[in-house]
Amino acid sequence: MSKRAAFATRVGAIAAAVGSAVGLGNIWRFPYEAGVNGGGAFILVYIVCILIMGIPVILSEFIIGRSTHSNMKAALRTLSPGKKYYLFTYVCILGSFVVIGFYSVVCGWIIEYLYQAALGNLSEHSSAEYSEMFNGLISNPWRCVGWTMLFLVINFIVMSRGIEKGIERVASIMMPLLFVILIVFCVNSLLLPGASKGLDFLFSPDFSKLTWKGVLEALGQAFLSLSIGISCLVTYSSYFDDKTSLVKDAATVGILDTMVAILSGVMIFPAVFSFGVEPTAGPSLIFEVLPSIFQQMTGGYFWALLFFLLVFFASLTSTISLSEIPITFMIEEHKMSRPRAILWTALITFALAAVAALSFNVLDDIKLWGKNIFDMMDYAASNIFMLLGGLFTAVYVGWILDRKVIRDQLTNGGKLKGAMEPYLIFCLRYVAPVSIIFIFLYLTGII
Repeated sequence: MSKRAAFATRVGAIAAAVGSAVGLGNIWRFPYEAGVNGGGAFILVYIVCILIMGIPVILSEFIIGRSTHSNMKAALRTLSPGKKYYLFTYVCILGSFVVIGFYSVVCGWIIEYLYQAALGNLSEHSSAEYSEMFNGLISNPWRCVGWTMLFLVINFIVMSRGIEKGIERVASIMMPLLFVILIVFCVNSLLLPGASKGLDFLFSPDFSKLTWKGVLEALGQAFLSLSIGISCLVTYSSYFDDKTSLVKDAATVGILDTMVAILSGVMIFPAVFSFGVEPTAGPSLIFEVLPSIFQQMTGGYFWALLFFLLVFFASLTSTISLSEIPITFMIEEHKMSRPRAILWTALITFALAAVAALSFNVLDDIKLWGKNIFDMMDYAASNIFMLLGGLFTAVYVGWILDRKVIRDQLTNGGKLKGAMEPYLIFCLRYVAPVSIIFIFLYLTGII
């Protein structure tokens, strides 16, 4: 039997894990939510949520993956022989397909805008014209599907190169570049006239604006930002070296993901306030508001190109982690070659992504509970699959998994200190499950 693939370096493994966590939500959602929910007060609550829920759940996924060096199903089968916990793997696989199905559509939009930025077409337009430009893109089935398919081709080319030469190499290049671009943007934004207003919006603590809903927003953002719950990090950690400290690795992922979110706010909102634009979030921020700001900046062509390159990096490193979940499963559970597993994963993903892309045009009449197919996939991924997966992982490691396995993984077989164990178990047994249930109740509108 051939030797199982693995990450060649700790830096590469961390870059891949951070790349999995860092996504568009860090850029287009966190800064706005922080600004409207009390600025520094929201950020403080968010950091607490990362510490008591996010990092413990990351660590629980790491424990499952590295302790067995196998896919989610084989891991649960090995850790709990004779039990049916491994069946939850199918929820994770379905969830990964749903997420990449709608997420790749947004990634296709990013490639279109990166292309337009390179041609110099993101200049000399009014805000209304940028809105028309975006609506023209999503309403055109050929363009919408075409750019989505191009992104997925790039995604699966990376996957075809394997763990070390594909995922690790791409993450090791793109993640440092992402941070460099972010810092360059931050410096530029801070030098703009009136930048202090944006910093006040983002950082000035105003606890009067931090309602209980704001706390739940921070809780939800902390959870969803880290890409936990559908076994991305179980899969990646199965390729980790046994000598690395999982506690340090989990903390590094949580800290760097938070840094990207905060730096994104520093990049965006000083510029937004400097040019007198109304703060917003979501796709309209990236595809309508920011292009109108870039064209007013000195060197606007450069800034637009650099920005869409940044969000392309963030999106690609997220989708390759999602793709690896079913690929690893097919290779190890169904004895497929990697090329064949990639082919099957690609075909399923292409089909789902095409349907999601067409839901803005050809299939826009199809609605489920008032949502089009794209929005339903987004809703199911965020409110069902990821939360259910996070709840399962926390309960499984906190209550069911043999404590010896946890201790061995935290201490590398007794070679490291295990002071984290009581804290981890407490968070996984009580804090994380209660938090996830509250997130579900809030996001579904029950509370």
